[in-house]
Amino acid sequence: MADTLVIVESPAKAKTIGKYLGSKYIVKASMGHVRDLPKSQTGVDVTRSFEPKYITIRGKGDVLKSLKDAAKKVKKVYLAADPDREGEAIAWHLAQYLGLDMSQPLRVVFNEITKDAIKEAFKHPRHINMDLVNAQQARRILDRLVGYNISPILWKKVRKGLSAGRVQSVTVKLIIDREREIQQFVPEEYWTIASKLLSNGKEFEAKFYGYGEEKVELSSEDDVKQVFEKIKDQPFTVKKVTKRERKRNPAAPFITSSLQQEAARKLNFRTAKTMRIAQELYEGIDVGGKEGAVGLITYMRTDSTRISETAQKEAKDYILEKYGQDYILTEPRVQAKKENAQDAHEAIRPTSVSRTPDEIKQFLSRDQLRLYRLIWERFLASQMASAVLDTMSVDIEAGGVIFRATGSKVKFPGFMKVYIEGNDDGTEEESFLPPIEEGQVLESRELEPNQHFTQPPPRYSEARLVKTLEELGIGRPSTYAPTLETVQKRGYVALEEKRFVPTELGEIIITLMEEFFPEILDVEFTAKMESGLDAVEEGITDWVKVLDSFYHDFAKRVAYAEEEMKEVEIKDEESDENCELCGSVMVYKLGRFGKFLACSGFPDCRNTKAIVKEIGVKCPNCETGSIIERKSKKSRIFYGCNRYPECDFVSWDKPIARPCPKCSHMLVEKKRKKQGVSIVCTNCDYQEEADS
Repeated sequence: MADTLVIVESPAKAKTIGKYLGSKYIVKASMGHVRDLPKSQTGVDVTRSFEPKYITIRGKGDVLKSLKDAAKKVKKVYLAADPDREGEAIAWHLAQYLGLDMSQPLRVVFNEITKDAIKEAFKHPRHINMDLVNAQQARRILDRLVGYNISPILWKKVRKGLSAGRVQSVTVKLIIDREREIQQFVPEEYWTIASKLLSNGKEFEAKFYGYGEEKVELSSEDDVKQVFEKIKDQPFTVKKVTKRERKRNPAAPFITSSLQQEAARKLNFRTAKTMRIAQELYEGIDVGGKEGAVGLITYMRTDSTRISETAQKEAKDYILEKYGQDYILTEPRVQAKKENAQDAHEAIRPTSVSRTPDEIKQFLSRDQLRLYRLIWERFLASQMASAVLDTMSVDIEAGGVIFRATGSKVKFPGFMKVYIEGNDDGTEEESFLPPIEEGQVLESRELEPNQHFTQPPPRYSEARLVKTLEELGIGRPSTYAPTLETVQKRGYVALEEKRFVPTELGEIIITLMEEFFPEILDVEFTAKMESGLDAVEEGITDWVKVLDSFYHDFAKRVAYAEEEMKEVEIKDEESDENCELCGSVMVYKLGRFGKFLACSGFPDCRNTKAIVKEIGVKCPNCETGSIIERKSKKSRIFYGCNRYPECDFVSWDKPIARPCPKCSHMLVEKKRKKQGVSIVCTNCDYQEEADS
């Protein structure tokens, strides 16, 4: 007969943990938070030390009744929500609702859902940590005060349905500031000269460096002509050869933000998708055999790169067996701790490195396997020996002009056998140079001058934006995914070619916020608030003081904005099309899935339609329709016939306006990560490069 109730957040987690605890335990799920501030009102009494008014979340009645009934039938109740602020708050709300004695050790926490970790955690229950609870309460109340005071003003002055969250407003401002930088950017001309040289029958490239020891920038065609005059008929002689051995260390194990960034770079995952799949891997996957359901990774909301000694030893044993003595670390690698890191949990790693991706791939979905492989490889590489590279730098002189060539090659791969971190700019490793000696005269094959112009800073991708938010100390890793989802859902920004661009609505909102609530948009102010919340968690600061220091001036700004903010009329952009139902002009609207056309006669006429982009290709299926570009609900571009649903032709690859020269079937553009874009036939094996 079961005498202990354990409450976790999700059914998947309950199933995995229940298997380890046995028949004396009942494991139930709270399905996340059970109480929250009411949606219909602010729910915070600012006159009584910011006292929150919590109510049961709609739809949770049956869950809570089930938990209460189960609690009455057992001797002990343990609260095993996730090991973070949110989890602590869930445990506290449950304890209050169920009337549990909080002077008793009710809280059980674990960083991974494995048999040993679960059994060990239940040997050492602790009290609910009110510092963690208060830090979560303070953040929730702070965000509620900002949102529920500013949003009604925006509804009244701009448009209904708008919101102005604390972190989301700073995020939108970053995107707008970047767009302003791009618009104000003035390109500057510069030139490069590449020299194709021959050494021992092998060609390599050297680039203009300067004159003598001085590095010189070429800013005009006249500068280039001067270089050509100096080197005319002059031999290219090797002046200096510098060879070095360089060590390269692996990237640290994943924290939440670096996992989000790398999954975006290497797997093309959106931030929300990364966190959803990571949650599945953490809560447990049935891998068959004796193990059954088991958590495959440690807790995925962390800002620490710390690794337990047990995990280090397991990795060392695996590396020794798989790769040999040369690949193991003689001493554990110590990662530098970030200044604002809470360091509450380990880094994200596989719960067992011996559970390789290939061994369990049959039990995982495609996306689960890809993310698990990324985490597994990153962790294993972080525990391996450094790579050793041979680098070579060569200075070549011709008429007093210096050209420089650099290259490198791998002497010992070390961790690179397993994993190499991605980057945002797509740069590749240098190639190694052929044998070159000082004093050697080289044959010049070609001199190629190239004109360039400086480029504006790039728009933010999800990975780059997450990295920026982390560096500035805005929000916390667990908030990045919902923040990015919210700013898109509200229509403040849009994704174009995987880059964030602000909308007109977003720019209007931020302009108003800059005038009336500048501190909300101030990066330093926002980062300082995060530090204040961290101080609450550590028991250094009282949570009421943190809120009071913010609210005093904020309340004055709210009152001023209510009186002084002028109404803003957002006019819809007119299109060239007329409504086929009533003849009115169609206007562009921004919806959940991007722009669409709507009748300007709304609400009398409710006609809407998608924006059609023709690509100039006839439909190969019905031969009467035209192929148009469409977007799926997940904003992925695909191609279909404009006669849909009469014709159901669709293709993820872009059709080409000419037939295959071999079989006359349709050609499409096929995009591959490594090979780039190719043109392939949908019927035979014909293939060609896209630029041929």
